[in-house]
Amino acid sequence: MLVIRSLAFNVAFYANLIIQMLVWTPFYFLAPRSKAWFVPKFWASTSLWLQEKIAGTKSEITGIENLPQGSYILAPKHQSFWDTIAFLPYIPDALYILKRELMWIPFFGWYIAKMRMIPVHRGSRSKALKKAVAATKEELARNSRQLIIYPEGTRRAPGDVPNYKYGIVELYAQLGVPVVPVAHVAGLYWPRRKFLRFPGTIKARFLPPIPPGLDKEEFMERLIRETEAACDQYLIDAATGSNPPALPPTAVRRLGELGVKVKG
Repeated sequence: MLVIRSLAFNVAFYANLIIQMLVWTPFYFLAPRSKAWFVPKFWASTSLWLQEKIAGTKSEITGIENLPQGSYILAPKHQSFWDTIAFLPYIPDALYILKRELMWIPFFGWYIAKMRMIPVHRGSRSKALKKAVAATKEELARNSRQLIIYPEGTRRAPGDVPNYKYGIVELYAQLGVPVVPVAHVAGLYWPRRKFLRFPGTIKARFLPPIPPGLDKEEFMERLIRETEAACDQYLIDAATGSNPPALPPTAVRRLGELGVKVKG
């Protein structure tokens, strides 16, 4: 049953993406950018609805009261494709820094261009970071947008050793806006590089914002400590619940470090 429901959801997910891109195209490209945001937010919401109805995986996002007004950096834990879409409905004018090659994909790249995302060439990290910071400063100053950046860069398995990159520190120091960490363990239910979708409830929380102006080391220490502590608690709750999902070795190891014994 798990395989059938997972397969059905994956088919429905991509069908939903393609159909909505085609149906909404006239409105999306003719409407002002502020109005066109309805389309990706609606797609994200319907995708989560499909996940709940087909795969049996609910999404429970709390801490909305911690989102500041105006510009800020949203810094979610990155474990799954889920965390790339789940927060969109809550963000007024999201801004992403992404690989420029994504802009070359027909339809998808055009949709990205409409929203004025920031494409970068990753050949030279130092040059890419400088350009990204300059472009982000301009967008935040002109439109009070909210930058979404994943501090660890690539997706990591639940419970894996944290690997936060320096880019988030540089953006924090130069942009001068609050950073809102986001904790979750979505990778237990929507694993990376797998088509299985496990039933249960993905719980995520917008944590209290870290104010601007802290020392770089203090900021990084606080970001890691607060994010990882909340993720650890979500991991414990998921593993010890009435219907725990399959746990990857990284999760079993981390639970052992936390004094929680489970079967891997």
